[in-house]
Amino acid sequence: MKQSLQLNLSQHLAMTPQLQQAIRLLQLSTLELQVEVQEALEANPLLERTEDDVSGNADVDAPAPTDNTAEPDAISTSSEADIPDELAIDTTWDEVYDNLAAQPGMGTPDTAEFETQRSAAESLSDHLISQLNFIEMTPRDHTIALAIIDSINPDGYVTAPLSDIYEGLFSAEVEPVEMDEAEAVLHLIQNFDPLGVGARDPGECLNIQLHQLSPNTEWLAEAQLLASEHLDLLASQDLVQLRRKLKVTMDDLPGIIALIRSLHPRPGSLIEQSQSQYIIPDVFIRKDGDKWVVTLNAETVPKLRINAGYAGMVRRGDGSEANTFLKNHLQEARWFLKSIQSRNETLIKVANSILEHQINFFELGEEAMKPLVLRDVALSVDMHESTISRVTTNKYMHTPAGIFEFKYFFSSHVTTNAGGECSSTAIRAFIRKLVGAELPKKPLSDNKIAIILSEQGIKVARRTVAKYREAMSIPSSSERKRLL
Repeated sequence: MKQSLQLNLSQHLAMTPQLQQAIRLLQLSTLELQVEVQEALEANPLLERTEDDVSGNADVDAPAPTDNTAEPDAISTSSEADIPDELAIDTTWDEVYDNLAAQPGMGTPDTAEFETQRSAAESLSDHLISQLNFIEMTPRDHTIALAIIDSINPDGYVTAPLSDIYEGLFSAEVEPVEMDEAEAVLHLIQNFDPLGVGARDPGECLNIQLHQLSPNTEWLAEAQLLASEHLDLLASQDLVQLRRKLKVTMDDLPGIIALIRSLHPRPGSLIEQSQSQYIIPDVFIRKDGDKWVVTLNAETVPKLRINAGYAGMVRRGDGSEANTFLKNHLQEARWFLKSIQSRNETLIKVANSILEHQINFFELGEEAMKPLVLRDVALSVDMHESTISRVTTNKYMHTPAGIFEFKYFFSSHVTTNAGGECSSTAIRAFIRKLVGAELPKKPLSDNKIAIILSEQGIKVARRTVAKYREAMSIPSSSERKRLL
């Protein structure tokens, strides 16, 4: 094998740490950005907040530059002289993002708690245990109660057979747990809030709630019988057979069914749904006269600056450890501020593009939504689709119609009879409107909805209607059929 030296000229993409930071900040949500800013403030003494209640060194006691010192904005070293006015964050390095996503300081569950982090209310299990702690019982019963609570799912149902629960405690107890002991503890838990928790099936869940009503409640006995033995007839809408089983007239059924429907078949969800998930809008869209205006949420924009006191201590040509420390942190502070600025400018650009494409939504509502894909916005703001994808993830805008994620305004299209296009979001809005206006006794089938849409010029198949309906958690026509 002959060895030789060859000279080749090639180009390679290199992602600097500064560019990685700019891209990372771009994809962070508002809450995650606040955590990132707090970490940057703690790690870099050259950064400080500019709130009115913070008196930084930038305004007072900053040493005047001497012959050996330089103004903060005039400092230039070989490593920081080429900081651009606009960061080139528009890249296609998706694989870099995958690696960056797992890095610390990005608002992951392991991040230190700050007052700006998302708040999580107590779970159903915590809610039940807190009630259990107020009840006097033997340690043995307390152990059984904890085992039962541990087997209750988020909907409030006991998922394991009671026999399995008490048999599982056999080895942990000096004496085996008897079935009647476990039943007694279960009945105690079934009196906890929310009512119906600890049930083993929907019938028992409904009956627990019915037992708490006044004995004088109209149709109470019939409702208890229905919940215990005939829920399948109610689910299948077999009203004739249900009337016979309950031994009532058809005129009596509406009152009985109304009583059943006033109960909660998934009581645990009442607690789980109360968990706080705070959404802070990144931008506001409002109408100013005849024009729509996009503005950043001033409350979420980090108010930062470089500490002029420390920056003024940086000296040219000084290679001491302290001076090198200050120069490096000054460079990092400048990059961080430029990254924040670039993020804000990109958010405004993308929000304005969405407003321009979906102006009919803001003027007329959801049914006027137009088809929109990432490429449309990418072309209008001269960025790559991958950048638009990151900008629109976990970013929210506050509009007169409510708060929406940026991605909400993107949807596929369906061809109309006139040869045009209709947004899938608009079609879902049409379906939701039709279902909301239908007669409870005569709900619209998917095929009927498709026909109505076709009459309005929207060409859509029955199976497409079914797909959109299921995506909106709307039951089928047979399940929506109501006696009332």
